[in-house]
Amino acid sequence: MDTCESRFLRAADRLRLHVRHYPGPRPAAPTVLCLHGLMRNARDFEDLAPRLQARYRVLVPDLRGRGLSDRDPAPENYQVPVYLEDLRPIFAEAAEHGPYAIIGTSLGGILAMVHAASRPARLAGIVLNDIGPALDPAGVERIKGYAGRSPPPRDWPEAIAQMRAAYAVAWPDLPPDRWERLARRSYIEDAPGALRAAADPAIGEAMRAAPAAPLDLWMQWQALADLPVLALRGALSDLLSPAILERMLELKHDLEIRVVANRGHVPLLDEPESLHAIERFLERAFGAPRAAICATAPA
Repeated sequence: MDTCESRFLRAADRLRLHVRHYPGPRPAAPTVLCLHGLMRNARDFEDLAPRLQARYRVLVPDLRGRGLSDRDPAPENYQVPVYLEDLRPIFAEAAEHGPYAIIGTSLGGILAMVHAASRPARLAGIVLNDIGPALDPAGVERIKGYAGRSPPPRDWPEAIAQMRAAYAVAWPDLPPDRWERLARRSYIEDAPGALRAAADPAIGEAMRAAPAAPLDLWMQWQALADLPVLALRGALSDLLSPAILERMLELKHDLEIRVVANRGHVPLLDEPESLHAIERFLERAFGAPRAAICATAPA
């Protein structure tokens, strides 16, 4: 099974938002919601979502300013509270058949933690892809250095070169055809030869203009004490440090951890160890007795 439908919905401020819907094997199949990273889009889950579709219904939104969703004329709206408000109808749809799971990459994992801390009874579990309640400043500065700063590429070879320049440190062993596939997920061709990034460059400007206060979600992390969580960390990551991961484990002793070899920020979720860990985690999360209890929890 590998079918994907595009849906569109309107945010509260009328921006049009895009969602990829992978129908499950049956109408009442539990839902997995996949949330992408800062300068990324829903296509990052093109390898993972069809695999999960054999058992689950999968929803993969493009956050505002990314992919096929509208860009925001007010860049100050590129922030966590606005994204969570945009996702409210998607969370509601996911909950229609009981507790759901979230797989969050980087920014998507931040959204997953904040949402889960306020609605833990609605969730079967969350997967955090190379993200935690705090960030290593080295990784933050690296992302600030490239986010939204590349000019529109003149052709696909230049687009591939831009991808390598931004992400070679995170994915040091990728073959040329894999870089091309990633580039084609990361740029939109409006007309032959007319390429633009699939993420609004203003997202990077908004990040650089934001107050410099470090991310601190430790209170939200402690609210997840009873929620199954799998943390994936790229072995070369400069954003989710070993020290942050160790503290996460100290505060949540049942945290499942998988370190993905030869990956930085972030694992691509096509690695055999990532796929195996996610599939096994979801089997346990949806099969736990807790899911039957949470299905009747109030919204």
